[in-house]
Amino acid sequence: MPSLRHLLAEHPTLLLLDSASARIQAGLWTRDQSLPNWKTSDTEAGTGVFDCVDALLADAGKRIDGVDAFVFCEGPGSVLGIRTAAVALRTWKIIAPSAATYAYQSLDLVARAINRPGLKIIADARRDTWHVCEIGAPLRRVAVSELMGETVMPAHFRHWTALPSGAGSVPYDVAGMLEALPDAGLFRRTDEPDAFLHEDPAYVTWTPQIHQAPRAN
Repeated sequence: MPSLRHLLAEHPTLLLLDSASARIQAGLWTRDQSLPNWKTSDTEAGTGVFDCVDALLADAGKRIDGVDAFVFCEGPGSVLGIRTAAVALRTWKIIAPSAATYAYQSLDLVARAINRPGLKIIADARRDTWHVCEIGAPLRRVAVSELMGETVMPAHFRHWTALPSGAGSVPYDVAGMLEALPDAGLFRRTDEPDAFLHEDPAYVTWTPQIHQAPRAN
């Protein structure tokens, strides 16, 4: 999997979107700037994503069709926020069809940044389960009753399930974590941006049927 350093070497202009938490974070790298420019927004994703991107492009004097690669967080996190970013990326890919798209995962980024074996980074998976990531281990989903050991949840992540007893909080500063991990293989190429799912959703086939009153015996 490519690192940020690899992406920057290949793509002159790189736009990153992270809407996994309640705080939208967006960054823009260009070859003519020594450091990336970052914008954040605490408004809902439908507004915050576009406000951040508009501000970044305006500061750089660029348009969306001048972006060479898009990077986005596919989750875990706010499914609505992530899908808002994914829909925006699919639309922008029509305007910039040659631009590449890469995805990374929120908890994997945090686990690598902290780099503490045994520490469980968690995010709400709903229905009394948690997404769990540990350094060097794949992402998994765990029931509340099976979640043991030291746990932390990234700041600004929403949750509906009550936090495990003793769970702590860690910052979710995408700019800082990426700066500290320039050579980590965090990213994967994707042609269809979407929110991460542990498995594909299952659907029940609906059969139309006219309801009738029960027949008398």
